[in-house]
Amino acid sequence: MMRKAIGVFLLLLLVFITQESVPVAEARMCQSQSHGYRGPCFRNHNCALVCRNEGFSGGRCRGFRHRCFCTRLC
Repeated sequence: MMRKAIGVFLLLLLVFITQESVPVAEARMCQSQSHGYRGPCFRNHNCALVCRNEGFSGGRCRGFRHRCFCTRLC
């Protein structure tokens, strides 16, 4: 019983140590439907090229209707 308690304690200690030592900096990603992309979107690369021409940092195909959504950091 004591061995299990020590094992669980060490495992929890390891989890807490690894979470504190890794700084996490997450930026919010804003999305907007592309105004320049025409037709259904099947390739993320093509969508990203059109979005970069519109001033965004990238783009992805999304949704059931295969629309191109441009992305940028908020």
